[in-house]
Amino acid sequence: MRVTAVSPHLDDAAFSVGGTLAALADAGHEVTVVTCFTRSVPDPAGFALACQLDKGLPADVDYMALRRAEDAAAMAVLGATPLHLDLPEAPHRGYTSAPDLFAGVHDGDDAWRDVRAALADVPGDLWLAPQALGSHVDHLHVLRAVAGTGRPVLWWRDAPYVLRDPDAVPGPDLPGGLTTVELPQDLDRRADACACYATQLGFQFGGPEHVRTALAGLPEVLLADADARAVLAAAGTPAS
Repeated sequence: MRVTAVSPHLDDAAFSVGGTLAALADAGHEVTVVTCFTRSVPDPAGFALACQLDKGLPADVDYMALRRAEDAAAMAVLGATPLHLDLPEAPHRGYTSAPDLFAGVHDGDDAWRDVRAALADVPGDLWLAPQALGSHVDHLHVLRAVAGTGRPVLWWRDAPYVLRDPDAVPGPDLPGGLTTVELPQDLDRRADACACYATQLGFQFGGPEHVRTALAGLPEVLLADADARAVLAAAGTPAS
């Protein structure tokens, strides 16, 4: 079975569903993680520059290249193949502050169309994608891009947003008629993979020493459509 996870950023899939991806890889399935917004932008300015300066990285560092390397290391831990799409993150599309990232998609920002077009030729028998809990605009775009494609999808709970707000609601494009499912998962491997994202751990978890504790109580509960359940059954993958 070819398993394709669509991650908005270089860490979302590992944080949210890394244990499931590791277990699927261990079961012999071909796992690919497609990360959408990974473009390096020369000479960042404004909010985009602040996003790396506040992590202790000087302006002349290629922040996204550093993050792509972190992601490659994390995927090696999970047994997955990384695929990085050359699309710009929200701070490079006119979003000017952290609150702006969560205040709704800007008029004229049709990044979901670019994501859907880029995914058109990516193979996959079973897909995983975010529910967009937390309403980050890049997550909303990925949800919209994957929804409605007719592919069998398992929808994950976005971490760390679900840790901060367990009652967070999905984005408006999440399909209806879904049921919960849990697959085998290796949560220790998830934590090992997450530790590879050194630039993000202080911002997201308060430091590397807190990652395992923060994630320990977060089982990977997915929402499945009927087609995804059928694919799992045909592959003999146990699901509860």
